[in-house]
Amino acid sequence: MEHPRRPDPSGDAVLAQDAPVLALESLGQDMLAEAGGKAANLGELARASLPVPPGFCLTTRAYLDATASTALADVHHAIAATAPGDLAGLASLAAKARAMVLDAAVPAGIDAAVRAAYAALGDDTAVAVRSSATAEDLPFASFAGQQDTFLNVVGADAVLSAVRQCWASLWTDRAVTYRAVQGIGPSAVSLAVVVQRMVDAAVAGVLFTANPVTGRRHEAVIDASPGLGEAVVSGAVNPDHFVIDGATGTILERRIGDKGLLIRPLPGGGTERVAQPGAGSGPSLNDAQLAVLELLGRRAEVHFGSPQDLEWAIGRDGAVWLTQSRPITTLYPMPDKPPTGPGPRVYLCFSLAQGLTRPLTPMGLAGIRLIASSVAEAAHFPVPVPRDGPPPYAEAGQRIFFDLTPVVRSKAGRAFVPRVFDIMEARSAVVLRQLFADPRFSVVTSSPWRLLRRVAPVAARARVPETLVRGLLRPEDALRRADRVGEQLRASLTVPAAATAAQRLDHVERILSRNVFPVVPALMPLPALGFALLAAAGKLAGSPGNGALQDVLRGLPNNVTTEMDLDLWALAAAIRKDSAAAAVFGRTALPELARRYRTGELPGVVQSGLSGFLSRYGHRAVAEIDLGMPRWSDDPTHILGVLANYLRVDDPAFAPDRQFEKAAREADAQVERLVAAAKQRSRLRGTLVRAALRRTRMFAGLRELPKYHLVEALGAVRQQLAAVGAELAAAGVIEAADDIFFLDLDEAHAGLGGAALRGIVQQRREAYLAELGRRHIPRVLLSDGTEPEAVQSDAGSRGAGDADRSAGVLSGTPASAGIVTAPARVILDPQGAHLEPGEILVAPSTDPGWTPLFLTAGGLVMEMGGPNSHGAVVAREYGIPAVVGVPDATSRIATGHDITVDGAAGTVTPAP
Repeated sequence: MEHPRRPDPSGDAVLAQDAPVLALESLGQDMLAEAGGKAANLGELARASLPVPPGFCLTTRAYLDATASTALADVHHAIAATAPGDLAGLASLAAKARAMVLDAAVPAGIDAAVRAAYAALGDDTAVAVRSSATAEDLPFASFAGQQDTFLNVVGADAVLSAVRQCWASLWTDRAVTYRAVQGIGPSAVSLAVVVQRMVDAAVAGVLFTANPVTGRRHEAVIDASPGLGEAVVSGAVNPDHFVIDGATGTILERRIGDKGLLIRPLPGGGTERVAQPGAGSGPSLNDAQLAVLELLGRRAEVHFGSPQDLEWAIGRDGAVWLTQSRPITTLYPMPDKPPTGPGPRVYLCFSLAQGLTRPLTPMGLAGIRLIASSVAEAAHFPVPVPRDGPPPYAEAGQRIFFDLTPVVRSKAGRAFVPRVFDIMEARSAVVLRQLFADPRFSVVTSSPWRLLRRVAPVAARARVPETLVRGLLRPEDALRRADRVGEQLRASLTVPAAATAAQRLDHVERILSRNVFPVVPALMPLPALGFALLAAAGKLAGSPGNGALQDVLRGLPNNVTTEMDLDLWALAAAIRKDSAAAAVFGRTALPELARRYRTGELPGVVQSGLSGFLSRYGHRAVAEIDLGMPRWSDDPTHILGVLANYLRVDDPAFAPDRQFEKAAREADAQVERLVAAAKQRSRLRGTLVRAALRRTRMFAGLRELPKYHLVEALGAVRQQLAAVGAELAAAGVIEAADDIFFLDLDEAHAGLGGAALRGIVQQRREAYLAELGRRHIPRVLLSDGTEPEAVQSDAGSRGAGDADRSAGVLSGTPASAGIVTAPARVILDPQGAHLEPGEILVAPSTDPGWTPLFLTAGGLVMEMGGPNSHGAVVAREYGIPAVVGVPDATSRIATGHDITVDGAAGTVTPAP
């Protein structure tokens, strides 16, 4: 299609690169600081010879020259000092900043430059005046809609007025609050303004070069409606919706919206909204126009090197224009390793399987790679470079993924692995089973012998058969042997105090590569035996139902995490008896309590009690499989916060030790009922059921022990790395000792040789902080970017009726029986979390670092997990109702709202 000729950019309106006004053609992504995200991206489109309406940009220099004042600088400082949660304070300061900007005079030179640039577009040309902030349309955050746009502006005076309003929109309440939450300081942002010739649009809309819902990189998604694109962008209209396969050009989906509103320009300036009933009778784009838009989108994607979110317009003359482009920030990153083997690959998020939603630090990932390599090597899989991880290992979004394609395409894998996830992370099991019907993942391996050849040597070296026999015949001896495994591991973690930094790094690598994994096959057979005997006892007792069997698992002994939580409760009880110690918690902020602990200034019962607790459990942490996460012994603030929560429990009914004892009594009673049921069939059955359930209760709690020892090893590794980090910081290689956790082992060795690493650390920290803000993590990811769970959810949401959506009942996996109605408390991070006794904890996932909160919770709802995931097991042991695997629970449930949790039915319902 033909496009109007651009005005000559060499005229007087286009000045030198440091001028306050520049032509769009002269801009690019290397000028983000001068032009802002929107203008820089438009300049890139123009440089790529893509159709962009002609125009110019007032650079950030123009904004800074026009708004320079000490008064506005004072407001900047005040905003920086205001907490992100202080919405009223931020709004008041934002209003002051807006008023100052609107009152500022436009310098004469800028005024003249704008008038000249506007005249070059043509007298009385209708233009769009759009904000372009320096913190906008960035790879890590789009900031879309945070500043203002003015459409169909006519005349130089009107353009200058719109420019001033754009400048002021940098300080809207929503923009100031958003930046505060993102951690972007007020002095770090500035604003450019784009002025472009308006397209007399017959139809306009948005184009995504990858499917933002399903993640599929080969699909383009186009929304369109007659008139100006503002109707689609603002959500004021139900647009036509098209999905196109970029590889074949096939239109995969064509959904016609009602398009009941038209936004159109008015003569002389401004726009109007016009209702147009019945406009949805036909599509607003034909197939040829869809093909042109898809092609332009692909060209933009290739130019920028990443999927793009574009705005477009088709003029009444048929010309197609691109009016904006920015990265699609919501797409989950692709795995960092190229697919191995033909066809698409299936990647499972191991981070989520471990109850971990946050990213891992670079050193944390380096540690996991070594452990994963040791597992693969133990099974005699080739691992070319252990520090890179085994071939199935991958990382995406700084999280751990594994290529499960061979498992999905194996008959034995299909039979076994989903069953494991049924009890670990039930929704992952559902997603995996959905893939079994996909012909691209048909079974190619029918025999289990290949797997057995890998597993059998590992089991033999770990003496798994001997452990199982010992557990059956001499259970107390099996428990003593489990204790010895931990003692042997701890002995291997010591390093001479005089070791050099290089020797400490070698020690770290030895622990991760040799000492950690053998603990798992040495210990896991016992809890596995416990659960197997539970199932066998159920059959002998006449299959009483899963609920009756789950009751046996309440109040389990030999669970190191439960023991830890009860030890902490005992410390809280001791503090409560000491009025002076209890008073300290009532009047002192947590950071100050932590400082006093480090300096030995807390009351004796607190100082000695906390010291004893940390000597046993100080290696633990939230997200504790990440080496980069501070341990409780590094920073006890979280534990002090939990103690403060415990001290608010004044109802004996909520006392966790009593709750646990009650749960254990109920479990013993359930054992007797099952024994009695078995005896009715035969005395031998009763004897066998009693013996089986006795071992179940002895061994099932040991499921926490392998991870406990893993974290114990990671704690020792972290200590050694911290010592190396201190040496690197002293040498000036890195700024602070904990910067070492934003390096990997190769880089740490290079740092000891004098390599400069500060720049790498800064880049890694920025990337890590950006990933911390990501809420949606795919359980399963295909090598083309598809999120299978999202595909199913998208199809289900389009097929669901209004009644289904309005019922308000959330469904998940039953985890701990019981019904409770109480206020919900949504907690995304347990650090410093406040949970009132009896409230229902709603969390994305949990690991042992969360469990101290369980002691005072009335119930538990989790987005992740299965019936035998960590959170579910601990909830059962404490006797609190729990439902896990509830999709989007933390966003669909609001803090303070009463909800009813039915742990047996697996439902969460708004209370009437």
